[in-house]
Amino acid sequence: MDIFGIPLQAFLGQLLLGLVNGAFYAMLSLGLAVIFGLLGIINFAHGALYMVGAYVSWILLNSFGINYWFALVLAPLIVGVLGIVIERLLLRHLYKLDPLYGLLLTFGLALIAEGIFRDQFGVSGQSYPVPDALAGATNLGFMVLPNYRAWVILLSLSVCLGTWYLIERTRLGAYLRAGTENAPLVQAFGVNVPLMVMCTYGGGAALAALAGVLAAPVIQVTPLMGSNLIIVVFAVVVIGGMGSILGSVISGLGLGVVEGFMRVFYPQASSIVVFVIMVIVLLLRPAGLFGKEA
Repeated sequence: MDIFGIPLQAFLGQLLLGLVNGAFYAMLSLGLAVIFGLLGIINFAHGALYMVGAYVSWILLNSFGINYWFALVLAPLIVGVLGIVIERLLLRHLYKLDPLYGLLLTFGLALIAEGIFRDQFGVSGQSYPVPDALAGATNLGFMVLPNYRAWVILLSLSVCLGTWYLIERTRLGAYLRAGTENAPLVQAFGVNVPLMVMCTYGGGAALAALAGVLAAPVIQVTPLMGSNLIIVVFAVVVIGGMGSILGSVISGLGLGVVEGFMRVFYPQASSIVVFVIMVIVLLLRPAGLFGKEA
C-alpha cells in the first residue's frame, strides 16, 4: 500500500522521524510564545538559553558526575535562574518601549553567550551519552525506533500540553494574562505583578534549557546549536501566531513532519520549506494560523 507514492512503511517511519524534529520545534517555540504572549518581548536569546541548557547538562555529567535524569531538573532550574537575572537586570527597563529594543538586547545577549562558550569549548562539539535506561531501539514493524527519540516525543508533548493547560485553564494563568494586559488593576487586587513577570521569563528560559537537555544525546553540543535553530523556531512561532501557545505547539509538530516528508519528496527544499510556508501564512493570515487579529 502506497501513500502519496511512498510505501506505507516508509511513510510511517518518516512520520515518526518528523515528529522528533517537531518535538524540538514545539518545545522551543513554546518558550518563545510564552515570553512574547505574556511579556511582549521578542526573545532572540532563546536559542542561546537552549544551548546553555545543553552545556549545563554536559558540565554536570563530566565535571560533577550528575547523570541525565538529575540534569533534566537541574539544568532548567539553573538556566531559569539565569533568565530571572536577565529579566531583573535588563529586560524590565524595556517593557514600556518599542519591542525592537527587546529584540536588539536579547540578540546581543545571544551573541555574548555564544562567544563565551565558543571561547571556552571551541566549535567542534561535545558528545553526551544516551542514558542506559533509554538505550537501544524498539522494532515497530515498519521501522526500528530508537527508544530515546520516542522518549523525546512523549516528554515534549507532555510538557507542551501541561504548559498550555497551566496558562489557559488555571487561575494562575488567568492572573498572568490579566497582569500583562492591565497590571495596575491586577495589583489593586493584591497580586505581585513584577514577581509574576520575573517568574514568567524564568519559566520560558527553563523551557529552552529543557529542550537543550533533551537535544544533548541526539546532536553534538556546540555553541552554535542555538543560532542554527532559532531562526526556524521563530518561523514556527510566526506561523502558529505570535503569543499563541497552542498554535506554537501544533505548528512545531506539524512543520517537523512536513520538513521530514520534504526530505523524501524533494530533499533540496527541505531546509526552506518552513520559510515558504511562513510567507504563505503571512500573506493569507498575518496574525498566524492561531493568532488573534489586531
